[in-house]
Amino acid sequence: MDGPGKGLGEGGERLHYWVFGGPWTYETEPRGEPIGEDAAWLNEAIAKIGAVVGGRKTYEASGRWGGKNPWGLPFFIVTHRPEEEPEGGAFTFVSGVREAIERARDAAGDKDVHVMGGADVIRQALEAGLVDELTIIVAPVTLGVGKRLFEGFSTSLELEHLGVRQSPLATFIDYRVKRP
Repeated sequence: MDGPGKGLGEGGERLHYWVFGGPWTYETEPRGEPIGEDAAWLNEAIAKIGAVVGGRKTYEASGRWGGKNPWGLPFFIVTHRPEEEPEGGAFTFVSGVREAIERARDAAGDKDVHVMGGADVIRQALEAGLVDELTIIVAPVTLGVGKRLFEGFSTSLELEHLGVRQSPLATFIDYRVKRP
């Protein structure tokens, strides 16, 4: 179960070993940096991003990132309670995925908008036709638990494979979302 102090769920740290160059735990904060293919993929992705959209559950489960925007970019949080936006301007609360992505596109200028978790936010953006490319990052962990990205998907989705990168800690599978 995810939540404050365990944002990725029990044992979920393994999903992000690739971000920190190896094992870490919630008890000892991550101290490392990505290396090799992990660093290359992350650096290329971040260089293209101008704004970020995330979900309220992810925001809460992360402990609100300690009130500090981890991206250093305009960060829009999709929530049913936008009036609860914290002071300080690190995050902008919006009431729906479409509004969040529209505002993020304006803020990003000629750069990309990164839609991160939770799975519900990504699914809504895909179903609304607001996603051009999708990267699925698979960590070498036991699959079958957690939130399913395509569960309950109400439309068909056609993906064009763009490429794959792999490291000992993750596999990055890139797709273009094809429109009917």
